[in-house]
Amino acid sequence: MKWGPLSPEPNNTTATKVVGLTPDGYYLLRQKVLQSPSARPRAWVEFANKELKVLRSEELELKYKGKQRDFEDLIYYNGQLYLLTSFNNTAHKKNYLFRQKVSSRGLTASKSLKMIAETEARNKEVEGSFAVEISKDSTHLLVYHDLPFEKNNPARFGFHVFDQNFELVWEKEVILPYPDNQFTVEEYRVDDQGNVFLLGVLYTDEAKFRRRGNPTYRYVLLSYLNNGNEEDEIQIDLPGKFITDLTFRVGNDGNLVFAGFYSEKGSYSIKGSYFFHLNPYDRSLLYRNHAPFDFDFLTAFMRRKDKVRALQAEQNKDRRRSPELYNYSLDRLILRSDGGAVLIAEQFYIERESYYRDYYPYYGYYGYPYGYYGNYYRNNREVDYLYNYNDIIVVNIRPDGNLQWTARIPKWQETRNDGGYYSSYAMSIVRDKLYFLFNDDARNFDPKRKNDRIYKYTGRNEMMVLAEMNLKGEVQIHPVITNDGGVTLRPKMCKQTGLREMLLFGEANRGFRLGKLSFD
Repeated sequence: MKWGPLSPEPNNTTATKVVGLTPDGYYLLRQKVLQSPSARPRAWVEFANKELKVLRSEELELKYKGKQRDFEDLIYYNGQLYLLTSFNNTAHKKNYLFRQKVSSRGLTASKSLKMIAETEARNKEVEGSFAVEISKDSTHLLVYHDLPFEKNNPARFGFHVFDQNFELVWEKEVILPYPDNQFTVEEYRVDDQGNVFLLGVLYTDEAKFRRRGNPTYRYVLLSYLNNGNEEDEIQIDLPGKFITDLTFRVGNDGNLVFAGFYSEKGSYSIKGSYFFHLNPYDRSLLYRNHAPFDFDFLTAFMRRKDKVRALQAEQNKDRRRSPELYNYSLDRLILRSDGGAVLIAEQFYIERESYYRDYYPYYGYYGYPYGYYGNYYRNNREVDYLYNYNDIIVVNIRPDGNLQWTARIPKWQETRNDGGYYSSYAMSIVRDKLYFLFNDDARNFDPKRKNDRIYKYTGRNEMMVLAEMNLKGEVQIHPVITNDGGVTLRPKMCKQTGLREMLLFGEANRGFRLGKLSFD
């Protein structure tokens, strides 16, 4: 592990993503932390060389002809930086999306703006939003936009597909046969031929709420092939089960690879994996299979008495009390070269603590509070949010949909009112191994520790930890000891930048440092 020099960090700003990688270095995006919805957005682009030193940082101009635009994104597409901004034209009730080239050396945006998309906007508060997705081979770029919600009206959205030079290939606006308040788009992809696929959730009522009991929703795949001239809709289900999480990728053969989790008793827990390949042209399904996790995996960290109850429920086929895993969020789907897949999920949930705090006024020399006579105090209700990022699970699925193995990486992170800023994990794939880097409490690795107590990471007393997983799902966890000068790792900002290299991001002393983790 190697760390670069300390770089200053402007007040009330935070780095939000690694935009791109070049042979000479890295582009980073920095944004102002907005304290209120009415605050003016600001964004910077930064360039760091291979020695991890930030050479240049430039604020992106968001005004055009005296009018303020909203920052949408900064992307690196086929060797070119592009700034994406939007402008709400209240007179025409439209929200326009513009692109500008950004100089790779000066880091300044071109004075020439090109409008690439538009959507309806009844007012500043009710406007359509934009998002970008790039194909695997970087030959096509999808700009997706949804249209403002209108009660009792059909769900509507649009998209624009561009080629590798960012020139429009085709576009389409879609009106679905579902009410807008019952349909949600979860994920969208564009393949190497410019076909567009959207995965959505259709609810049976207007609540858009997942309940226990009977499934109140189902997944729907929408396909737009041949420049949008061919449309298809496929409903995805698993009879008698809840599909609790589902994602997909475009395989090397053009088929779509779907994988996710299912439950037998609710929509917030998982019992096993669900997997299949789909040919979007003829709707044929391959290797469709669901496989339950084994009992030991589901109960690995249960207390003994809870494990006994779970075993009795399994033996009695008591679905309501049988063990399942709760609050796991599906983060990644990695396609294996043989047609199988690896799923990675992390336990994540937010707790809300509400309490009252008593405030007593300052009493003056004569024993009376300033401005008041007699005893006085007031109760003030406060709310704290606890962000929990806990165990990571890895599910390795064979090409036929059966489980090859499952593995679990123990992790316990709970921080207060920070959005999980230093929590979660970074991941790299190096040859035939998976590596997970995250913050943990240093007391868990103290060789003088005499008890088996596990300390949770709360944002203090941190130590970087590297978990290594081999082809058999075996895990080894190592503390990372470095002379990092007090750097606190931000795992969500780290990114794999080479076959054996991960770019690290850490904060220290009111600044930040870039690092490099190299694997032998």
